[in-house]
Amino acid sequence: MAAAVSSKVLYDHEGIFIHTNTEGNEDQDSLTSGCLRVIDKDGEIFVEYKPLEDDLASMLCAGKDSSSVVEWSQPDRALQPLDRQHSSETEWDMLNAVYFRKKPMINGDASNHLPTRNRRAFSFSLNDLLSIKVKKEGWSYLIPCLKDDSTLPELHFHQGGSEAFLDCLRRFVILTESAFDKSCLQVSHPNKALSQSFENLLDDTTFGLVQVGIFLYRDLHFLLYHWRKFRKDPYTTTLGGFSKVTNYLFDAFKGAEVEQQERPAEEVADILSEVIPGLEINQQEEPGFEVITRIDLGLRPEVERGEPVWVEDWAKHMDSEGRMKTIQHLKQKIFKGGLCHAVRKEAWKFLLGYFPWDSTHKERESLQRTKTDEYFRMKLQWKSVSEEQEKRNSRLRDNRSLIEKDVNRTDRTNTFYEGPDNPGLIMLHDILMTYCMYDFDLGYVQGMSDLLSPILYVMESEVDAFWCFVSFMDQMHQNFEEQMQGMKTQLIQLSTLLRLLDLAFWNYLEAQDSGYLFCFRWLLILFKRELSFQDVQRLWEVMWTGLPCQNFHLLMCCAILDSEKQTIMERSYGFNEILKHINELSMKLNIEEILGKAEAICLQLKCCKDLPASVAEILGFNTDAESSQMEASDPGGQGSPEPVTGADGVETDSSSSSNQHLLEAAQDVYKLAYIS
Repeated sequence: MAAAVSSKVLYDHEGIFIHTNTEGNEDQDSLTSGCLRVIDKDGEIFVEYKPLEDDLASMLCAGKDSSSVVEWSQPDRALQPLDRQHSSETEWDMLNAVYFRKKPMINGDASNHLPTRNRRAFSFSLNDLLSIKVKKEGWSYLIPCLKDDSTLPELHFHQGGSEAFLDCLRRFVILTESAFDKSCLQVSHPNKALSQSFENLLDDTTFGLVQVGIFLYRDLHFLLYHWRKFRKDPYTTTLGGFSKVTNYLFDAFKGAEVEQQERPAEEVADILSEVIPGLEINQQEEPGFEVITRIDLGLRPEVERGEPVWVEDWAKHMDSEGRMKTIQHLKQKIFKGGLCHAVRKEAWKFLLGYFPWDSTHKERESLQRTKTDEYFRMKLQWKSVSEEQEKRNSRLRDNRSLIEKDVNRTDRTNTFYEGPDNPGLIMLHDILMTYCMYDFDLGYVQGMSDLLSPILYVMESEVDAFWCFVSFMDQMHQNFEEQMQGMKTQLIQLSTLLRLLDLAFWNYLEAQDSGYLFCFRWLLILFKRELSFQDVQRLWEVMWTGLPCQNFHLLMCCAILDSEKQTIMERSYGFNEILKHINELSMKLNIEEILGKAEAICLQLKCCKDLPASVAEILGFNTDAESSQMEASDPGGQGSPEPVTGADGVETDSSSSSNQHLLEAAQDVYKLAYIS
């Protein structure tokens, strides 16, 4: 009787697609979804791809000229519906996660190792693999080539996971970049007898640290490969090689049974420092290679929030003519506790820059008269356009159509906007239409109604709300531009901050190929859809102070992710699960806890002596130092802040630095589709 076949699944990933041309349709590709596995079958490694149990249920269509998965549509023929995860408001589902039922894996159910293509399924032994081509098309896709010169279908990793698949293969074969084609990874197989001799040699307990993975046989091939590179470019190869040492050391302290549960970066660094005296572990960006050292961020301080600024407190900071005084101290109080609602109508005009801090009552009255005339002149421009004129003005028609659609679904549960023919909705509509006359180039973009709604609610005045909204849009303008350069830059900056704060979590998110798109809505409209209406007002007025640093909203993102990282990592969430989990946080976040944690992170980084220059630039710490020197040299200047006890925050320029080196790195990323 034949012995039972023992199989172990080493890698299992769903949502891998094969693109094949749909019959009779040259403009669309047929997408077959399946599951990709790496299986250890009695010591021999197989790679297996199986389509879903029901081929029809796995078919989607995508235009060939489209690189965005979110633009897929189902074919005309009847299909079994896919399970979709929608957020509470479908128009903000930036990416609709698609889930497929997982076919149970039965041990020993691996197909014959000879390549088979029945219903687009195939399986092959790793010993038969000659090379793998790695391509990019908005996502990664791999093309396996076998030794018999046969080429298997392209495997498209729309939902990420390609690097994890290649890392799994590297446990058993050597993948080296071809000298003739950088996109081709050549596969070589280690000599098993020699490998076994190395393992026997390293059984000696005197090689305890080495035994766990530093000088395994496959790493000898790695060294030989880099020796060839060293001969071509000694400088870059040497520094690049040093950067990899930390990865091997980190692997040395990860048990085989808990590969998915990494130790915190700080804990591993402490262990390594004890084992290898003098070793410093840290990360900084360098062109062409990565140098890894250690940065001690120090302890994160405890932070307490304060009471809101009441009417009496606000009045104390105004002189007899209406000029605001001790502005820095006032901003500090607003940052620590926000404003009571009775103060917001006046205070927001100062915080947003509509009113100058040093203006008198009379000057502000004169300013309002001027701004009122200017507003109604612009409003008259679109009001006076006849129907015949509008038929020949596609830009105006498009703006009006999109505004009417968005206004009718903006904060309709709020009493200020609820019910039909609500005056609040009419003002919301008219302000947005007038803004199209103010900024012809930008016009109206979906999401701007969310930024205006709380401002109009507080101001209760069409004119004041418009000019406060104009000031707010000056800050948010790049988020809504066609190229969305502001969004790209912020997502890159968020990645930089998170990498410094929590390397293990950063590595986990990078492995999901998420691009931090689950934070996209947070940044686009400053958490408007994540918090209650009252909490949004508190958050925005705190952020408008410009304290305690530049780009404080990015630290807010870090604070939220820090609270959720344990759940995400322990449950091994992939990109779809992370996106779903983040969407479900809406209306469940505690604004005071998040503000406190974000402030604590800021103070922790500010006290770090070896803070990377890129992080200091993102948070504006260099600008802070320059501003402090200028204030010290001109203590009597207009609006000079009053000394404040403690070091809870420092006033900074609210405008972001250009971060040109980060902007240049943001290429070919984040193509988004709005779902109306």
